[in-house]
Amino acid sequence: MIHLITERTGLPLSIGISAANTHDSQGLEPLVRGIPPIRSRRGPSRRRPTKLHGDKGYDFDRLRTWLRSRNITPRIARRGIESSQRLGQHRWTVERTVAWLSGCRRLHRRYERKAEHFLAFAGIAAALICYRRLTA
Repeated sequence: MIHLITERTGLPLSIGISAANTHDSQGLEPLVRGIPPIRSRRGPSRRRPTKLHGDKGYDFDRLRTWLRSRNITPRIARRGIESSQRLGQHRWTVERTVAWLSGCRRLHRRYERKAEHFLAFAGIAAALICYRRLTA
């Protein structure tokens, strides 16, 4: 299963894979650690994102406290309290990026036996997505 963190416009920042029988919340910490430092020429330099939007699968107190310890504001829907409808404003960018990734034939169906090879092809596909978006 491919896990993905994107920026606001849908460019992939961090990508990871896991077994299909693991919970999504177990992949959040490695993905956030994998986000490269944000460098810009204008304004104050930021080293990490300020907010992280997630669905109800990431609603765990330990994840919220871990994100707050890294000065990242968690925007995660609470199970049984909040509706998932409000996440639709932000979720479509991630879903669109996943659709772009599934457009790559090697990622649509997993042909590789080794996880390292599959992750490498997912990284190449993410780099191609960034290249196409930035040159258009």
